[in-house]
Amino acid sequence: MLGRTDLAMEFTDQSTHTVEKQGECTLTRLEYQGEQYITLEVPAFSDHPGTGTLEELTAKELRKLLPEQGTVLVVGIGNRAITPDALGPEMADQVLATRHIRGELARVAGLESLRPVAVLAPGVLGCTGMESGEIVKAMVRQIQPCAVIAADALASRSLERLGCTVQLSTAGLSPGQGVGNPRPDMTRQSLGVPVISMGIPTVVDASLLAYELLGRDAGEAVAPRGEAMVVTPREIDLLISRGARALAMAVNRALNPSLEQDDFQMLLE
Repeated sequence: MLGRTDLAMEFTDQSTHTVEKQGECTLTRLEYQGEQYITLEVPAFSDHPGTGTLEELTAKELRKLLPEQGTVLVVGIGNRAITPDALGPEMADQVLATRHIRGELARVAGLESLRPVAVLAPGVLGCTGMESGEIVKAMVRQIQPCAVIAADALASRSLERLGCTVQLSTAGLSPGQGVGNPRPDMTRQSLGVPVISMGIPTVVDASLLAYELLGRDAGEAVAPRGEAMVVTPREIDLLISRGARALAMAVNRALNPSLEQDDFQMLLE
């Protein structure tokens, strides 16, 4: 009984993992099929509001994966109307868009050193009639960024990793893969530029939960009408709120490290 997962550390050989401890954060590095994966594990967001260490470490690791110069497109993938899937859009709301701040405006505001950043929350097929991948591909073609950062909610095989794990990867995104509803990929191959994915696991396969509780396969009991179910924590609203903020501040710090947290808050108001 394996269950679906988006976390590379759950479907790769642990002997290939490099693990290091940095304060309250456990950082795991691994390579799989030529792509890099970095996983940061911390105390649950719902229990510990302070995520400063996580933001700092995530920003540091993210910066290593990005080209040093050029416009970056930040994309928040997911459905705002479904709380466990709202991580990406809520993160995008808190990322500082700077691509439009240039010339005299940048000079007068003292923001001439800002890196150009564009932000997009493309929504979902059922609301827009367009695949997120199609929208992102069109935006990449239009603004020609040097890289894309794509954030999305993830699935895990472990209940213990929900809401306390951040994964970064150079492999890009396969939206919906973790819950059995795969959508078009967002990768270097499909978009033509590096795609750095980031996410937090918010759901676990119900069949795995039942197996852990009952010690056996629950079969159709957790798959009514043949549709597999997923489970999310009771405190999912808090998890999404704090998780989205942590990812957004990590992105802000990675892309514009000359600004302080107070600067981002002021500019986002």
